[in-house]
Amino acid sequence: MILINALGLLLGFGLLVKGADWFVEGAGGIAQKMKIPQLVIGLTIVAMGTSAPEAAVSINAALKGNAAITIGNIVGSNILNILIILGITALIMPLKVQPSCLKIDIPYMIGITLVLIFMGYTNEYVTRAEGSILLILFIIYLSYLFVLTKKSDENEEEITNHKAPALIMYVLAGLVMIVWGSDLTVDCATRIAQQMGVSERFIGLTIVAFGTSLPELVTSVIAARKGNADIAIGNIIGSNIFNILFIVGITSVITPVLYENKFLIDGFVAVGAGVLLLLSIRKYKELRKGWGIIFLLTYSLYFCYLLF
Repeated sequence: MILINALGLLLGFGLLVKGADWFVEGAGGIAQKMKIPQLVIGLTIVAMGTSAPEAAVSINAALKGNAAITIGNIVGSNILNILIILGITALIMPLKVQPSCLKIDIPYMIGITLVLIFMGYTNEYVTRAEGSILLILFIIYLSYLFVLTKKSDENEEEITNHKAPALIMYVLAGLVMIVWGSDLTVDCATRIAQQMGVSERFIGLTIVAFGTSLPELVTSVIAARKGNADIAIGNIIGSNIFNILFIVGITSVITPVLYENKFLIDGFVAVGAGVLLLLSIRKYKELRKGWGIIFLLTYSLYFCYLLF
């Protein structure tokens, strides 16, 4: 029975990754045809597209009453995005960081993580009112990106070869696969946790978090190999901000989400990962291989804490 659920989990991950890939390609192509600057595409559409699995899994889990998977998936994904994905990508090549990312995006990510911890600590739930606050903070961040875009003088070229109907089909097919994959992932992960006597918190923070972070991993590694190293960090920071503000925000507006006391430690680990990222790039404005190794070792210690 566990083997069947494990195969179902792998199938769910596959649907999530491929669905997110099609969604990003379709949405990015539509944005290019509408002459939306590449900067905005990277910070919004790519970041949100690669976070689509987290959104689908978290909302699905909350509606099914598996709130431990909801918060665990988001917090676990944010930790994994920085320590594992940026760690692996930095081993491939140094990742340059834009000044705006260093001064605004990363501190904003750390700040909203602290806001989420505060919400969970005071109420043990992220309430509908608090979810609305998170969505307002998300709108503020999008407004900042809009202003940033207005200051950019780059002339963007249309690089997609697909026609509009094909791009729309990519978006729709991607969304269907993401929803289907999320439903399968939540069900199989929950059953595995029950059969193995493992907590939903552990499953959410590790297996589900890794599975839903696969699009970020693929996008960041490919970007680094193609020489677009700056996209890698932008994708991760954008995804982490989207995870907290939009996904937790929209999920808690639908139904209040339980924030167990145990997640406070994981929340502070996420804050620590953000601070570590800030320290690692402050001097040279890039994430170097040595720091990539430190990131991976740090996650290993965190995983041991979860395991034992």
